[in-house]
Formats: sequence, structure tokens, C-alpha cells
Amino acid sequence: MNQPRLTQISKFLSYILRHRPQTIGLILETDGWANVNDILNNSKLPLCLEELQAVVAQNDKQRFSFNADFTKIKANQGHSVDVALTFKVVTPPAILYHGTAQRYLASILAHGLNKGSRHHVHLSKDILTATKVGQRHGEPVVLLVAAQKMYEEGHTFYLSDNEVYLVEQVPANYLKTV
Repeated sequence: MNQPRLTQISKFLSYILRHRPQTIGLILETDGWANVNDILNNSKLPLCLEELQAVVAQNDKQRFSFNADFTKIKANQGHSVDVALTFKVVTPPAILYHGTAQRYLASILAHGLNKGSRHHVHLSKDILTATKVGQRHGEPVVLLVAAQKMYEEGHTFYLSDNEVYLVEQVPANYLKTV
């Protein structure tokens, strides 16, 4: 299957499963699951189950998951729509990373990382992943997050199905540039 087509489908899924399901008349369940047939039968982007399965299997960030019988699909995290995702509460590693753009650095170092319109702040377990995230927004900057210290001081960390660490916020005193 060609990569441009898979990328197009992945972006479409991110848009409808994380941000704007109503653009195709899709109704998400309270926990974020959507009916696969509702996606396959939309007119905005014709696709087949095999293409959907390829996107889920080959997505480098594992953004999506199927249920056991492939009748439902969900985005693993990153929603701006109201869903009640369940994540595992975890003890984080000592250090996590956050990728952002250089233009946001001064504000982040002054005010910390806030979730904005999303449900959580997303943190990576390695610098390479954080750098890739930061590149999407401009000249990348990677921030080191003192995750273990945050945890010891009462912050709750979650782990999504695709191993992204999630937290409500990261106060500035737990951050420094890499």
C-alpha cells in the first residue's frame, strides 16, 4: 500500500477520531470508540477495511487501536473532543521529554506545560520521539521533564495504549531544555 495514501488516511482518522467526528456524522462512544462501518461508509474519504487495518498496524506512533473483532476503532490519546478514555496510572521513569517549537520556549519556561484544549500534556520516553513532535510545529526544542520528582510530589501520570505518558500539567520548575 502506498505511503501517501496511508498518511492521508491517518490524518483523516486523527481529525475525525480526535477532534471533529461530526464532520462525517460520526458519533463517538463515551470512551472514544467509533463504529468501523460508519467510517468506511462515509463519503469524505472512501476507504476499505484493509486500508484501515494497514494504517493502524503501520502507524509509527500507534495512534489508533481496534477492538478484538475489528468492529470498532479509537484514537489512543490526543483528543480535543470530550471522551472518557481510561488510562493506566503509572509510576513514570525519572526523566521524560516533551517536544515543542522554539517560538513557544519562553512561555513554557515561564508558565510550564499546559494541556490547552487537549485532555493531557503528552510526554515521550526518548529524545528522538520528542524531537519529531517538536518538528511538527517549527524549529524543534526538547524539554527534559523531571517526571519522578513530579510523581513524588503528587502529580499523577498515565500511560496510553501506545506508550505516551500523560499528565494534567507540568509546572515550569520541573522543566529544563536538553
